[in-house]
This record gives sequence, structure tokens and C-alpha cells, in this order.
Amino acid sequence: MGGCRKADYSGQMKYNLIIRPEAEEDLASAFLWYENRRRGLGYDFLLQIEAGLRFIERTPAIYAIGYKETRTHFIKRFPYKIIYLLRNERVIVLAVLHAKRNPHLVKKRI
Repeated sequence: MGGCRKADYSGQMKYNLIIRPEAEEDLASAFLWYENRRRGLGYDFLLQIEAGLRFIERTPAIYAIGYKETRTHFIKRFPYKIIYLLRNERVIVLAVLHAKRNPHLVKKRI
């Protein structure tokens, strides 16, 4: 079944989520920043990121294509965005950045 795509029980397409090391570093930095502001806030941030990643994993094509085919999901409650690429059956997270940071920082990661 070479060209067959993975589907879950609902018949939806199943995507593999890949978080690049640079995005992991973004997450770690943001976590520490929030956790240093108030204990537990870093974990709240990670919960929102997790919710955002699950949403992207379920419906990655929902967002418009931007610079170099990237897509952006803004998370709830925190001013952060997840920047990712959609490649075949893979969602590749390139960055997790503060919404006010220059989006051109992602250029080096593509």
C-alpha cells in the first residue's frame, strides 16, 4: 500500500509531529522566563503550547501559507506563536516565538 496515508479511527489524516531542536530551545527559554515570573506559570505556558501542537497536528492545513511555505498558529493566553511547515505527512515545528519578535528570525531555520 505504498501511497496509502495513515488515518485515525475518524478517517482523518494522521500527521507526524517533528519539533526541531531550535524550537525546543525556544520552548525551554520561554518556560524559564515564565517560571521565574511566577511559579507554575511556565507549566501553564507549556500546557497552552501542547494544546496548540495538538490542534496543529489534527488540522495543519487550516492556516494560510506564509513566508517560504511556513504557517503560524497563535497560542491562547500567552503572546506566542508556533511556526511550522507542512510536508506530506509531517508537521515540522521550526520555532516557538514571542509574537512581537521579528519573524525573519525563522529564515535561518528553514
